[in-house]
Amino acid sequence: MKIKQAIDKIPGGLMLVPLFLGALCHTFSPGAGKYFGSFSNGLITGTVPILAVWFFCMGTGIDIRATGTVLRKSGTLVVTKIAVAWLVALIAVRILPSSGVETGFFAGLSVLALIAAMDMTNGGLYASIMQQYGTKEEAGAFVLMSIESGPLMTMLILGGSGIATFEPRLFAGAVLPFVIGFILGNLDHDLREFFSRATQTMIPFFAFALGNTIDLAVITKTGLLGILLGIAVIIVTGIPLMLADKFIGGGNGTAGLAASSTAGAAVTNPLIIAEMNPDFKPVAQAATTLVATSVIVTSLLVPVLTAWWAKYTKNKTEWPPAKITL
Repeated sequence: MKIKQAIDKIPGGLMLVPLFLGALCHTFSPGAGKYFGSFSNGLITGTVPILAVWFFCMGTGIDIRATGTVLRKSGTLVVTKIAVAWLVALIAVRILPSSGVETGFFAGLSVLALIAAMDMTNGGLYASIMQQYGTKEEAGAFVLMSIESGPLMTMLILGGSGIATFEPRLFAGAVLPFVIGFILGNLDHDLREFFSRATQTMIPFFAFALGNTIDLAVITKTGLLGILLGIAVIIVTGIPLMLADKFIGGGNGTAGLAASSTAGAAVTNPLIIAEMNPDFKPVAQAATTLVATSVIVTSLLVPVLTAWWAKYTKNKTEWPPAKITL
């Protein structure tokens, strides 16, 4: 059976399929972990420890010796993405209630959901798109996008916007595995090669554990809103990213548009933030489902839009212009 090939055909499938399976398990058998106990319970309830290992392995994969062009391009995209999410947070906190919207079409929408959907780029999706439509340096710009991974940036935005407070030790705890991995990976190339291989391998495990915190009934209530959130992520982050790529990064906007997605790992942030600050627990589950939907939507639309834009910009530099096709 070609199970892996079938999963790979689904945008973000390596994350989303186990997530959905976990949600099925939680919805129809919420006590499965306690019933089986031992290692099975660890797989079902072990989101945080599994993510800790994943963050460590991701840190080992970042090479500090990346070229200046790559660092400038990736730095521009990362800073812009975070700045836009921060601005959205400042606006949203004045509009949305602290407990999130509880009734109506926008039920489940919260500041946490907006930030988690917008402050992280799907680095793998970006790299694969730019390998086809960009330069080698642009494709390598995903090198710093790993810095966005995990709850640290979300915590900084929530804290900097006055939405929540976190003790300094919690900030240190959120970034420490990543930093240790980064240091070891740059001290020893063999360690980088060894641990970075596990980055992809860990994704289905933390996705399944995360899914075991989601009730599918919540997804049915937030499905359309999640689709609109995904579209909003592309528009709200994509335009500034394209402008930054063009006027700071030296590109033509293609890399910026390719970075306007929601990272699969962003699905974990609402739960982790809620564990650190219980004030967010009432909105964490709905935020998780909204972000998961945004991952799917952006994974589908961003490659199509980027392909169109790349061919459009190329067409403008050619004469006579070629017909734009996808």
